Amino acid sequence: MGISDFQGENMLIQDTPFGYTMSVIGGKWKMIILYLLAANQPVRFNEMQRQIGAITYKILSAQLKELQADGLVERKEYPQIPPKVEYSLTPKAQTLLPVLEQMCEWGAQHRD
Repeated sequence: MGISDFQGENMLIQDTPFGYTMSVIGGKWKMIILYLLAANQPVRFNEMQRQIGAITYKILSAQLKELQADGLVERKEYPQIPPKVEYSLTPKAQTLLPVLEQMCEWGAQHRD
């Protein structure tokens, strides 16, 4: 189902495949988190927060939990002191990498 399949339909956007995709990856931070993990995985929480910059601990934690719940991010905790937690992409998230690559290409072509 593509964009042209939605034309003239009496359905809500959230009921379309596009709506589902946006519910999983939409928002200000999720694509940035996925991009960082794709480039550097696994990544520890503090390193991710440092690389993103303007994100609070609370927001990053919430976004990672949502991405985990949607099956896109895996959290691995190591039993040591101090605790060590790493995040990486799941196989489901790996299927989004071509989309991220296309977005990067688009940005490179249209950046002023």
